[in-house]
Amino acid sequence: MGEAINITTEYITLGQFLKEAGIIDTGGMAKWFLSEFAVEVNGEEEARRGRKLYPGDVVEVEESGSFTIDTGEG
Repeated sequence: MGEAINITTEYITLGQFLKEAGIIDTGGMAKWFLSEFAVEVNGEEEARRGRKLYPGDVVEVEESGSFTIDTGEG
């Protein structure tokens, strides 16, 4: 299942997720990171930093592992 990333909003963008997960240092690095490393959301390759991620989504990041978006509730 991988590491859980808890959010308190309805969704988080892929760029925000990369920063929250500690994969990149700043939001400005997201476009570069997505052009250099493979990222999959729910098994489909994704390169849009604005892609909305909702609780239950699974994100696979090349060289960083697997993450699940969670609400932190229950």
